[in-house]
Amino acid sequence: MAKSAEDSRQFPRPPHEFTDGESRTVRMAAYDGEAEPLVSMYTDFDADSRSQGVPPRKEPAIREWVTDLLDEGLNVVVWHDDRLVGHAVLMPVEDESAELAIFVHPDYQSAGIGTELIKVLLGHGQEEGLEHVWLAVSQRNHVAMRVYRSVGFETRLREHVEIEMELDL
Repeated sequence: MAKSAEDSRQFPRPPHEFTDGESRTVRMAAYDGEAEPLVSMYTDFDADSRSQGVPPRKEPAIREWVTDLLDEGLNVVVWHDDRLVGHAVLMPVEDESAELAIFVHPDYQSAGIGTELIKVLLGHGQEEGLEHVWLAVSQRNHVAMRVYRSVGFETRLREHVEIEMELDL
């Protein structure tokens, strides 16, 4: 994939403060802390807030999954006051390349937090030397695809159920 001027832009780095579409001020920060705040957030997710099997449904599986993300990935979280309301991670897949996953608490969706969180996560990835990011998204998730495209992701592969998208940093 050829790098365009848009692809090579600098994204904001954490920490980053943002006022969402509901006039809530949230703080985004790199995170390598304890699993508990993330486990607590993910246990609130209902079936409609899960995609491609994540986050897992049961607390022990959520805890194991979160621990792996914290151990292996570059993580950025979103705080509203003292409540963790968003999490995005870049999981390394090979040298200078990572897979992106993002989750925003259902009470905070559709307010622009996800778009801003992706930008801050990509800035964190640039800061850490990543050169390429990809993700998989359900073909039915038109909202997510629109968000990913707005940040600069392009479709690289269409499967029956999923679309893979990528971005060179």
